Amino acid sequence: MVLTVTCLIPAWNEAARIGEVLRAVIGHPLVDEVIVIDDASVDDTGGVAAQAGARVLSLPKNGGKSAAVAAGLRVARGELVMFLDADLIGLTADQVTALVSPVLTGQSDATISLRQNAPLIWRMIGLDYISGERVLRLRPLVARLDRIAALRRFGLEVFLNDCWLHAGLRVSVVRWQGVSSPAKSRKQGLLRGTRADLRMLADIFATVPPRVALGQIWRLRRATARCSMPGNPRQD
Repeated sequence: MVLTVTCLIPAWNEAARIGEVLRAVIGHPLVDEVIVIDDASVDDTGGVAAQAGARVLSLPKNGGKSAAVAAGLRVARGELVMFLDADLIGLTADQVTALVSPVLTGQSDATISLRQNAPLIWRMIGLDYISGERVLRLRPLVARLDRIAALRRFGLEVFLNDCWLHAGLRVSVVRWQGVSSPAKSRKQGLLRGTRADLRMLADIFATVPPRVALGQIWRLRRATARCSMPGNPRQD
């Protein structure tokens, strides 16, 4: 059975960057649906996404990443969901294939990216435990929609880690050479970017304490298997 894939891209003020991400997923043979959740942007994020061919879900009030993802999950139709950040640089269709293929082929239950510019410590251990690019089954997330919507703005990734570990999922790390994500200081300026990074860390550690986060890293490393870029396994 061929599994269908919904790509969810939460976005806030990413009109200048989201087009590059959408070029890699719109029309991709493994992606059946692309939904951009415009989290009350004040720029033309939604317009750029709609013009590129994505389905746009416009939220009336900025609620943060976790709430935006929950809104997207409520309308997603795929059996698998792929999360992508809206500001990725250098993403290609081949790298999208690499992220989704291990789950489509049954090699893994979930995948997580390791970008070229991930912090050095994550590249050294082979795992970025708060990466925003992942593929997993939709159904278990639908059962947790209320909890996801109630998470702190940037509590989503560590919440997902906890779910994966409790379920004993097989997780593949997909190394994305050539893909990067701009620092918040580059997008927002040094002072605002630094504050945004601190707020993100506060959200993460309010969701799981630092001790638990360290435990997630150790346990996820045991659950992961590195994978190379596979070919397209799907035959339409």
